[in-house]
Amino acid sequence: MKRLLFAFVATALLRGLPTAALAAPADDAKALVDEAIAYIAANGAEKGYEAISAPQGSFVKGETYLFVIDFDGKVFAHGGNPKLVGKSLLELRDADGKPFIQELIDQAKKTSGWVEYKWTNPATKKVQEKTTYVVPIPGRSALIGCGVYK
Repeated sequence: MKRLLFAFVATALLRGLPTAALAAPADDAKALVDEAIAYIAANGAEKGYEAISAPQGSFVKGETYLFVIDFDGKVFAHGGNPKLVGKSLLELRDADGKPFIQELIDQAKKTSGWVEYKWTNPATKKVQEKTTYVVPIPGRSALIGCGVYK
């Protein structure tokens, strides 16, 4: 009986690991976005966007980075690829054809929240599920976001 109970508890704990494993990176992404919102409020948008786009800056944590997109899809800052600054990503679609940039914008226009889509993970080179946390930037028609792979 004790073995059966142990097996049940162990199975339940193991099944919970993917959710627990995602929670930490998701919490980290949210904290990074909140930190950047505070930085922009204290230092202004221009300085904030520069800091976000700095590849070795404090807003890039390993493979986790921030981006800022206005509500028309134009990139103002991008910690993962600063060459995207100034470009419109509005027409960009995920691996399934989902217009995820528009969904990020739609979410941020309502309130902060999460958007799920599929994207190529640069570390694995495989298409994976990704979830991105977005927050509207106060006083601007733009959002700041940070994504994590599931």
